[in-house]
Amino acid sequence: MDFLGYKGKRVIVSGCFSGMGEATARILVEQGAEVHGLDFKPTQLELASFNQVDLRAPETVTEAVNKIGGKVDALFNCAGLPQTAGAMDVMKVNFAGTRHLTEAVLPLMAEGSAIASISSNGGLGWSRRIPVIMELIGQKGFDAAVAWCEAHMDEVKEGYSFSKEVIIVWTMLTACHLIKKGIRMNCTMPGPTSTPMMTHFKEASGDAVIDAAMQPSGRPSSPEEQATAMVYLNSAAASYVNGVALPVDGGFMGGVATGQVDLSAMMANAK
Repeated sequence: MDFLGYKGKRVIVSGCFSGMGEATARILVEQGAEVHGLDFKPTQLELASFNQVDLRAPETVTEAVNKIGGKVDALFNCAGLPQTAGAMDVMKVNFAGTRHLTEAVLPLMAEGSAIASISSNGGLGWSRRIPVIMELIGQKGFDAAVAWCEAHMDEVKEGYSFSKEVIIVWTMLTACHLIKKGIRMNCTMPGPTSTPMMTHFKEASGDAVIDAAMQPSGRPSSPEEQATAMVYLNSAAASYVNGVALPVDGGFMGGVATGQVDLSAMMANAK
């Protein structure tokens, strides 16, 4: 029984080299999908195709999508940079480039297609910054988004948290428009995950913050645990799930909401 409905479907996965993106692509291959990978580094997976792209260079993204062509049933935006990268590189990859990729793929999508992106529970402050985020989202195209960020570095700061907040609001906003065409859009909010990026997060935030973010479960997730949430959101089984920012964090967000996780103490320990 093909409960998730991926057999024979054509999908694109960005960030397929490692971590959550690699796990997502691997699971989709196992589910019988025709998987086309995009990344800055070559993948070791046996995919239908692989194109090397740099989300900071939109022309490479457009070229890759044109090579893939045909109908695309699902897009998985898994590529991203951590806080240890330069703030503008983070904004280009985590938002401007991701949006450009999505807009390049959309003409290849028909009713029943779906898009899922990776945000973070590091973007949990999105609701307090909606006016600023909407101003950025309102900038049309890659270059305009980058120019806005360069002119608002006081809002961008280190780039990571802001970029993840933007992904959440952009997802919710865009989902309302796309569903009228029968296309769904959602994102996940992962907690700490055992990927190659974990060392970068610890370097940027400190062990105390990472440990606090792993409460109440007390452990990081695996890349596969994050990937399965993405695979579900874009599947036929989630046909009425739209505009959702899904926490995949072992209960952290629930703990914050009910006072079981002391967010102020967590922030006090941040570097």
